[in-house]
This record gives sequence, C-alpha cells and structure tokens, in this order.
Amino acid sequence: MIDKIRSEGMDLLFEAVLTLESVEECYKFFDDLCTSIELKAFAQRLHVAKLLDEHRVYNSIVSETGASTATISRVNRSLKDGNDGYNIVFRKLKEKKII
Repeated sequence: MIDKIRSEGMDLLFEAVLTLESVEECYKFFDDLCTSIELKAFAQRLHVAKLLDEHRVYNSIVSETGASTATISRVNRSLKDGNDGYNIVFRKLKEKKII
C-alpha cells in the first residue's frame, strides 16, 4: 500500500506534519486541511486501535467509540497485517507517558 500512495505530494504532506511542534499547531493545521468529519474518523480509528491493542472485545469498542464493526475490523487488519504504524505511534506515546 505504501508504494501506491508514495508521491512528492504525500512527502510534502508528511514533512509538513513533522514540522508541527504542539497539539495546538496540529489543531490549526488539521482544521485547515481536513473536514471535522475526516478528523473525527482519524481520531476514532486511533482510539479503536488503542482499544484493540489493549485486547478489548468488539462489543466494548463499539460501545465506547461508536465505531462500526467494519471500521473495527479494518483497524484490526492494519494492526495485524499493516506496516506497524500504529505500534510505532503507541510505543512513542507510551515512552512519553501520554498513554
């Protein structure tokens, strides 16, 4: 999948994200970049991934996040067969004692 999306535009997007230095800067940038629905979907997927990483069951995740079972399944596939992106982020958040 990574090779399918790799481009100069994507590189620019990711480099731009890496320049952000605070949560407030992220709010400003992502509010300009995305719709509120898109941002809520990203946040929901991350929350679902965190709960799956904690070995929570689907019913519990649906109740807590409002995510569909299709979304939970997709996130679960990414956790198991993806590029380890969620795990990279979780490890770094744990090191910073954010989660």
